[in-house]
Amino acid sequence: MKKLFYIPLLALLACGISSCDMEAPSQSSMDSSLIFSQYEMAEAAVMGIHQSFGETNSYRGRYLPYYGINSDVEWINGLEASGINDGGKNDLATYNAQPSNSQMNTDNNAYAKFYEGIERANKAIEGIRAYGNYENNPDMAHLLGEALTLRAVIYLDLIKGWGDVPARFSSITSETMYLPRADRDEIYKQLLADLLEAENYVYWPNESNITQTTERVSKAFVKALRARIALYAGGYSQRADGIRLSNDPDLDRTAMYTIVRDECLDVIAQYPNLASLPFKDNFTNLCRDVVTAGQESIWEIPFSEGRGRVLYTLGVEHQAKDQYTQQNKGGVNGPLPTLFYDYDVDDIRRNITCAPFRWSQTLTNGRSTQELASLKEWNFGKLRYEWMSRIVTSTNDDGVNWQYMRLADVYLMAAEAVNELEGPANAAQYMRPVLERALPSDKVSAYMNTATASKESFFDAIVEQRGLEFAGESLRKADLIRWNLLKTKLDEAKTKMKQLARREGKYADLIDKVYTYQTVVNEGEASEIVNAIPAGAYTSIETIDGMTDIFVIYGLNYGDTETVGETLLDQGYTSTTWLGTDKLEDAKVDVLYVNNPDENQYWPIWQIFVDNSNGMLTND
Repeated sequence: MKKLFYIPLLALLACGISSCDMEAPSQSSMDSSLIFSQYEMAEAAVMGIHQSFGETNSYRGRYLPYYGINSDVEWINGLEASGINDGGKNDLATYNAQPSNSQMNTDNNAYAKFYEGIERANKAIEGIRAYGNYENNPDMAHLLGEALTLRAVIYLDLIKGWGDVPARFSSITSETMYLPRADRDEIYKQLLADLLEAENYVYWPNESNITQTTERVSKAFVKALRARIALYAGGYSQRADGIRLSNDPDLDRTAMYTIVRDECLDVIAQYPNLASLPFKDNFTNLCRDVVTAGQESIWEIPFSEGRGRVLYTLGVEHQAKDQYTQQNKGGVNGPLPTLFYDYDVDDIRRNITCAPFRWSQTLTNGRSTQELASLKEWNFGKLRYEWMSRIVTSTNDDGVNWQYMRLADVYLMAAEAVNELEGPANAAQYMRPVLERALPSDKVSAYMNTATASKESFFDAIVEQRGLEFAGESLRKADLIRWNLLKTKLDEAKTKMKQLARREGKYADLIDKVYTYQTVVNEGEASEIVNAIPAGAYTSIETIDGMTDIFVIYGLNYGDTETVGETLLDQGYTSTTWLGTDKLEDAKVDVLYVNNPDENQYWPIWQIFVDNSNGMLTND
């Protein structure tokens, strides 16, 4: 299914909304009363908000690649302790961002584009309220709810990135040109109220032809987003006086968890069958531009084929322009090398999330092949050029949407909230479906028995499962912050990586070698080779144009032995030393963070905006 990217009538709307100058039509012919009294033009205005998501230095090229990296499950591949000149990119991830950061200290970066999107949303909200007759026109009411929701998305991400930020909930006037930072609690309360209002306006997925696509806001997304905001509002974060919960009684922790529970259970009532939705299918659908509503994906930031760097940043690395893509990229960010070993060996999420291979730089007959990556630079495997139904021809953009909310998140948010409010016995029913599609039934039962032993053990299971489920989806850092576990978990990750390199602790029983096998055969010949693969070996199989590329790695699992590995050498396998302090250096591990993460949970407001704020903005 071809994706839709909604930036219709942008030139028209730039004049009608932003008062720019064009020869024709005249400004008077395009005023707000005309635009927002007609559904098609009002829809174009609301969809025009998306332009601020897709611009070069907004979500596309600055926020999505850098926010959420680094955590205890993911980091920027290629981080080096030597302080190589990376243009300030690593500083954004290693809790070392300065107001003068060269990636961000421009007037067109994410911070600026977020406020551009907010201004577009404010104009649309004001216009529909004034001229849209939304009380009597359900479709126009949906547009109002959609604009309120898109504004909430941007504001939530502003707070995640920068903490306290200026609050603009009406369009700019000469009196409001310069605003100071506002307490994030006031913004949270406004967003919660806005989304409660929006729930009354928007359609459920597939209730209307408007919501037949995951690129349009639906009631399921509004409720899920309101739950996410309540989690952050009721959680810990760095404030001027230290890390703490909110002191605002309106954001009481119990009240916030109540919102989370109620909103999530409303969504789950509409989507009761998460366990029947295969984990892998969600990501292959994403790569194949399937935007049909009613599956696991709830809402996606829409990118046209010529915009968006999702696979560029988070896909399996292709070192050459090959049979799958004309873009040699991917692998910018990846999982920590320990993440693979955190999964149960039978967890189907493991081999999909953690890819220890890349595609070769050398081409044979125009085709690349799969090859072993390195211990310190794994790839995320959820997003793959090889799963796409079109060939990427852009140098930097792949056009795959950013999945902002999916159903598994709703289930785990519900599980967390119900555990806090009612205890693990009632919460278990919302965690279990996430596990049922990932693990054999006996292992699900054993895990749930341990998790439900106490409220504390269930919370620990939530922390673990959110890491395993959402690695590479930029949720983990914000989760760790709201649980007040950021530095604790990053320090644990450093310790684990050093133990892995030395085969100490839980990694003592691993072998230090891996044995790999790679071949390309006619599609009809693949089954014979697959049947001979050792049980439990990591296997990646991709077929295109009648040819099947098979790549096998033996030695990654606990219980794998060198004795078995050596016998594979006679079957065409190659041995490679995988573990060791020369494969994952302590210095590399230590740059997971440079400065104390708990004292640098947010980026500073960039100097260009401080300098041009008429003295209203500072970095405290």
